[in-house]
Amino acid sequence: MVLHSNSDAVSTTGRCIKAGDLVIVYERFDSMKHVYVNPGESYGNRYGNFKLKDWVGKPFGSRVESSGRGQTGWVYLLAPTPELWTTVLRHRTQILYVADISLICTFLELKPGCIVLESGTGSGSLTHSLARAIAPTGHVHTFEFHLPRAQAAEKEFKEHGMGDIITVKQRNIEELGFPEELHGRADGLFLDLPGPWHAVASAAQCLRPDGVFCSFSPCIEQVQRTCAALEEQGFFAVRSMECLLRHYEVRQEKLISVDDVEGLHCQQVSAKRKRQEEFQSRKRQALSPATSPAPAAMHSNIITTSTTPASPQGAAALQASLAAEGSDAMIMEASLTAAEPLNERAAGEETATHQEGLYMRQKEMPMGPLQRIWYPLCFKQGSKVVSPKQKLIQALERN
Repeated sequence: MVLHSNSDAVSTTGRCIKAGDLVIVYERFDSMKHVYVNPGESYGNRYGNFKLKDWVGKPFGSRVESSGRGQTGWVYLLAPTPELWTTVLRHRTQILYVADISLICTFLELKPGCIVLESGTGSGSLTHSLARAIAPTGHVHTFEFHLPRAQAAEKEFKEHGMGDIITVKQRNIEELGFPEELHGRADGLFLDLPGPWHAVASAAQCLRPDGVFCSFSPCIEQVQRTCAALEEQGFFAVRSMECLLRHYEVRQEKLISVDDVEGLHCQQVSAKRKRQEEFQSRKRQALSPATSPAPAAMHSNIITTSTTPASPQGAAALQASLAAEGSDAMIMEASLTAAEPLNERAAGEETATHQEGLYMRQKEMPMGPLQRIWYPLCFKQGSKVVSPKQKLIQALERN
C-alpha cells in the first residue's frame, strides 16, 4: 500500500512489481479489480487471459497485453492506494467512500505521528486512509465486535504492509468502552456504530486535551442523541454535516446561431446526414450534462464532529503571550476548564461580551488548531480590526 514512507519510491523511481504484491488492475474507467501477484496463477477478464508471472518485474503503471492466440486486450497495473482500495475491496459490511473519508480525515486533523482510535472496522475502507494520514510514526487502534471480520481485516492490513501501524482487536465498544491503556492517548477518535452515544463517555476519557471526536450515522435520531451525549461530557464546537458527491459529464458541443438556422432551410440534407443527426440527438438526450455515465458509489450519512476542551497549559501559555504583549485581551474562562460545558454556560443563547476591545460570542466557536482554545470574534487595535488567528500568529512569532 502506498503510504508516506514509500510513496516517493513508487512515484519517482517506478518501483517494480514483486511476487505477492497487491496490484490494482485498471480495465476501464468504470471497472477495476485487485489481484495478488502469484506467478503460478493467471487472471482472466473480458479482455483476455493474463499470466501473472509476466507481471513480475514490471513497473507500476505499466500496460500489459493479454496472452493467447487472437487476444488483443490490455490492462494497466496500478500501485494500490487507499482511494483505489476503497473502489475494489470486498464488502464485508457497508463501507465509507472517498467523499466521506476525505471530510473525516480533514476534521480529525491527522498528521504523521498521531494516535487514532476507530470503532467499527468493518471492511477496513476508512482504516487504510487513517493509516496513511498518520504514517510512518503514528498508530491506528481499530476495534470490531465481530470476530471473523476483525480477523479478516487484520490479515488484510498485514498483507498490505500496514501491520506495524494498525492494531486490530475484537471488542464491543458500546458495552465495554475503549481499553484503559488508551485513556488520554488519542489525538482523534472515530465511531461508526449503531449507538455512538453509548461510547461518548469512553471517548472523552481516551481523547487528549484539544482532541477531535467524529462519528458517522445514517439517521438524524442517532445524531441528536450523540450531540446530547457530547454536551454532557463537556465537548464543544459540535458540528453535523452531510457530504454528497456529484459528477458532471463535460463535453464539447456546437452552438448554432440564427444565421446558421436560416441557412439550413436552403440546404438539401442527405439521408445519411439525417441519420447521423438523429443518432447524435438521441445520444444527447440519453446523456444530459448533469448526469454521469458512472455515478459515484456512496450513501447518505451524517458526520458529527466535536472537540475536547483545550489543556489549561495551552490556554495559559496563550494568555501569557498576550499579556506580555500588553494586550488587554482575555481568554474565556470556559476554555480553561473541562468540568463545565460551554453550552450550559451559554444556555443556548448567543451572548456577547465587550471587554477592553475584545468581542466574544459564546454560541459559535471558531474552528482550527489556532482558534480552538479561545473564542474571540475579533480584536480592535485602535482603528484596525485584527482577526483572532492573526493575533495568535503575531503572539507566537514574537516567542
